[in-house]
Amino acid sequence: MNSSTQIKELIRAIPDFPKPGIMFRDVSTLMKDAKGLDLTIKGLVALFKDMKIDAVVAIESRGFVIGGPIAQALGTGMIMARKPGKLPAEVEELEYKLEYGTDRIQIHKDAISRGTRCLVVDDLLATGGTAEATCKLVEKLGGIVVGCGFIVNLPELKGTERLARYKTSWLVEFEGH
Repeated sequence: MNSSTQIKELIRAIPDFPKPGIMFRDVSTLMKDAKGLDLTIKGLVALFKDMKIDAVVAIESRGFVIGGPIAQALGTGMIMARKPGKLPAEVEELEYKLEYGTDRIQIHKDAISRGTRCLVVDDLLATGGTAEATCKLVEKLGGIVVGCGFIVNLPELKGTERLARYKTSWLVEFEGH
């Protein structure tokens, strides 16, 4: 069995969460499995190891779980992209649209300098709204987004189209949403 199949089998599907008609892909079952987590980190690192990366930007909250080990394996630091009110120093933020309403994402202003080459990571790519906002925020701070990495892609939700200007990679895909 290849690593993609092993990873996919460790991701739990929860129907009708958070609302009817949604098939939630729960990576917590993958993350609690030592071998599955190891395969995940190694798989994501392999996708980007040949690129010059200065920092990994991990998106709250499950992105934090993979962001640290990826940064360590790539020999970089990790920067946190968080929801409002969670970062203690001066922040830069960006508001972005959701299906219903808006949200905001923040990064410490001093986390990224001009020309910092960043890899943006999160657990799952659905519509791509949060990842796109994070990429734009990195750029607003003077950074360069060299790629976006995810464990799971949900192609029907067209997140890859939203991130089309970035090198976007993932380990597994699930049809449906």
